[in-house]
Amino acid sequence: MTSLVASAIVCAVRSHGEHGAIVRALTQEAGLLAGYVPGGRSSRLRPVLIPGNIVRASFRARTAEQLASLSVELEHSRGPLLAEPLPAAAIDWACALAAAALPEGAPYPAVHATLAAVLDAVEAAPAARGWAVALVRYELLLLAELGFGLDLAECAATGARDGLTYVSPRTGRAVSAAGAAGHEHKLLPLPAFLTQGGEAGWPDIFAGLALTGHFVRQSLLPERRVDILPARERLVDRLKRAVA
Repeated sequence: MTSLVASAIVCAVRSHGEHGAIVRALTQEAGLLAGYVPGGRSSRLRPVLIPGNIVRASFRARTAEQLASLSVELEHSRGPLLAEPLPAAAIDWACALAAAALPEGAPYPAVHATLAAVLDAVEAAPAARGWAVALVRYELLLLAELGFGLDLAECAATGARDGLTYVSPRTGRAVSAAGAAGHEHKLLPLPAFLTQGGEAGWPDIFAGLALTGHFVRQSLLPERRVDILPARERLVDRLKRAVA
């Protein structure tokens, strides 16, 4: 018998059978775990099993290969944010990406901490300026943690460490303005906040989302999981309409 009791972020919920649900939740200790919640579609548990909620999760299985039975108790609800289209879209995408990209049963404490921080930021500042940069950094971290990190330290063409303004969509390496001369149209803009830190305006935020989005689609989401990309498209579309 294997078991784990831990605080977890609900990342994905799928109906199973007439009354149950299969839940994927991210724990700090053991990473992403899946479990079957009996009665997960009941009126009592539906408000608990919402992506972005924090639950006390009790996983129990006879063997490591068996889908665990899961019971949950609500620790913190973000349900009220679902009434706001922009925060709801941000939470939906951030959680869906973790559920789709992370392998099950492998701890990724940095991803857990960053996702938690993004969700906290969305809750604290639903207007988006306070969390959009954090979302870009979250996607960048996921790429790095799963072995697809971008190399933004120096120019791939000249070796220069200053004036980095582009990224190769093929290699993920930074390129300086001088190194990109004549090939700018083939490259992805690199917003300054990803190399220099600090705050960012909306043009740089959207450039950051375009950059990470390219590599998320290319590297993190195998063909069977691209069905979650509409969630990202909805988020970006709502962001653009919100700041128009």
